[in-house]
Amino acid sequence: MIKDNQKYFNRLQVLLDAVAVAVSYLLAWWLKFEGPFADTGAGAYTMQFYFSALYFLVPGYLVLYYLNKMYTPKRTRRIETEITQVFAANMAGAFVFLVCIAVFKISDFSRGLIAIYSVVCAFLMILERLIIRWVLSHIRSRGYNIKHILLVGYSRAAEEYISRIKANPQWGYVIRGILDDKVPRGTTYKGVKVIGNIDNLSMILPISQLDEIAVTLSLSDYDRLEELVGMCEKSGVHTKFIPDYNSLIPNKPYTEDLNGLPVINIRYIPLTNTFNAIIKRLFDIISSLAALIILSPFLLIVAIIIKCTSKGPIIFKQERVGLHNKSFNMYKFRTMYVQDSEEEAKAWTTKNDPRVTKVGKFFRRTSIDELPQLVNILKGDMSVVGPRPERPQFVEKFKEEIPRYMIKHQVRPGLTGWAQINGFRGDTSIRKRIDYDIYYIENWSFGFDIKIIFLTVFRGFINENAY
Repeated sequence: MIKDNQKYFNRLQVLLDAVAVAVSYLLAWWLKFEGPFADTGAGAYTMQFYFSALYFLVPGYLVLYYLNKMYTPKRTRRIETEITQVFAANMAGAFVFLVCIAVFKISDFSRGLIAIYSVVCAFLMILERLIIRWVLSHIRSRGYNIKHILLVGYSRAAEEYISRIKANPQWGYVIRGILDDKVPRGTTYKGVKVIGNIDNLSMILPISQLDEIAVTLSLSDYDRLEELVGMCEKSGVHTKFIPDYNSLIPNKPYTEDLNGLPVINIRYIPLTNTFNAIIKRLFDIISSLAALIILSPFLLIVAIIIKCTSKGPIIFKQERVGLHNKSFNMYKFRTMYVQDSEEEAKAWTTKNDPRVTKVGKFFRRTSIDELPQLVNILKGDMSVVGPRPERPQFVEKFKEEIPRYMIKHQVRPGLTGWAQINGFRGDTSIRKRIDYDIYYIENWSFGFDIKIIFLTVFRGFINENAY
């Protein structure tokens, strides 16, 4: 078994990064001043002066890489995360570089050189990390650099952990077995067996060459947690704790420090932050107002078509549940024949619903009927992006049947949303829709809203599930 050599690997990577920074700078200098498309000369400074910048550049960039957590263990980290870190660190480095030459009044220092260096350095850093990943994956496929793990406790957390390990063999983890008091010995989950009781841990630790212990106790056994963690740490084996309440807390839990006491919020919602809420509301006001002005001729034409093709009002109002469970009247272009309120409340629209008018089918399929909700957005009842609002009777029904359903009402409902652009619209799975809504709520950012609006233009307006 190969023990954890992360310390030595980090030192090697720091050395490789230092070489990459230096090589990137030298290559950038050559491209700028000596290459086939280079300038005719180095300008006001000599080659030696430019090269002297390496005394500050190499250690400075290594510090930036450290601050961007590029030297933490990479075994389970996604390549997308590493690429993002590389770009962030190199952008910060280029900014600091420019600030330094301004502060020290080195006004003739080539800005083009800095630009070329930043691009070349980012490219080499990403290439280096891709090669390292390939080498490590190859080594692990041959049985080296493997981490051997023992799980203590059979629970939902243990099953989820095993599933992820089995799905990602490139991580180089091997689970030796599970210890549990309630599940019979020999019970197997995806090839991993229960090999004994939890009390056997005291005998296994001294004789078994384990790299890690993962404590995956079920909630009912948490009274033993302190004892087991103490036993594992006393043996010197690295210990992890995987909580058995992932269904209760979000993927990115928000932790507060209460005078040294860590407090985990059951659900962190970015839009509870005042600044985030103001930014989103300002965007809603500006975008809805602009859309109403630009689309006003088109809205007028739609209104005339509705009035000429069927009897009844142009605008249809329906009670929906919004932010903080408060009801509001949501506006839509009428797409159905006029019916009494009791008939209308019986169910939502289904395929080939006889209540829908001929032009109404087209308006619903193309989402034209939703455009009056721009007024709801301007009023503050709704947002451009958010979970779709539902009628009160269905809210009462779903909150009893679907776990976490009411979380969607902690933000304003939207004209479009993450669930809608992923196809969960109309007569589709409410459970799946809620999963997408909760993901949006927990991971909100202004950029995420822009992405959803962009995708709505290409695949959100026309939907086969919109009846």
